[in-house]
Amino acid sequence: DADLSNASLTGADLSNADLTEADLRGANLRGADLVNANLRGADLGGADLGRANLSNADLRGANLRGADLGGADLTEADLVNADLRGANLRGADLRGANLRGADLSNAILTGANLRGADLSNAILTGADLTEANLSNADLSNAILTEADLTEANLRGANLRGANLRGANLSRANLTEANLSNADLGRANLSNADLGRANLRGARGVLAIGPGGSRGDILYVVKHDDGVRIKAGCFWGTLDEFANKVVTEHGDNNHAKLYLAEIELIKVWERLQ
Repeated sequence: DADLSNASLTGADLSNADLTEADLRGANLRGADLVNANLRGADLGGADLGRANLSNADLRGANLRGADLGGADLTEADLVNADLRGANLRGADLRGANLRGADLSNAILTGANLRGADLSNAILTGADLTEANLSNADLSNAILTEADLTEANLRGANLRGANLRGANLSRANLTEANLSNADLGRANLSNADLGRANLRGARGVLAIGPGGSRGDILYVVKHDDGVRIKAGCFWGTLDEFANKVVTEHGDNNHAKLYLAEIELIKVWERLQ
């Protein structure tokens, strides 16, 4: 196994290279060409791979913990079971990448392109996915607890069985996403778009409607200190919602419907 720890390989042409189980800890591979390289089981902990081209690279089981992959090209790369804990993937291109079972806990994926990527069974606890593109990605059974998905594009994503407890999904696009059997307890859905999303069997969330003055779906999310209500652009507690209903609708028919829904929500909350 090659020992290239702390090596300076900036801009090197390593395309199609066989670096299986190589020791590349702390190596400088910024801007390197690693297209189709075999890095299976390689140790790249703390390595600098910023702007490197790793398209179609084999990184199965590789250690990339704390590595800098900012702006790297990882299209169609195989990262099955890779360790990417705390890695910087800001602005990286991961379209079509296979990240099945990978550990991305606390990784930075701000603005990353993960369109069509396979993240099934991946661990993304505490990951920063702000403004990331996850459209049509497979996140089935992924762990996304406390992840930041603010303004992320999850249109058409498969989140079946995913754990999204405590995740921040504010302003996220979840249009046509599959959230069946997902856990959304304590999630922040303020201004999220859940149009035509599938919530069948989802835990920690209740969908009511369409109805009300806007003809929208009303969403209820269980939090430790009481439920949160998402109704149109409104996001707040049950009491805040009740006050808003009375202020805006008085005792008209919309108010009567909303107040009936509030009683239903109270029963649902007691059953959780």
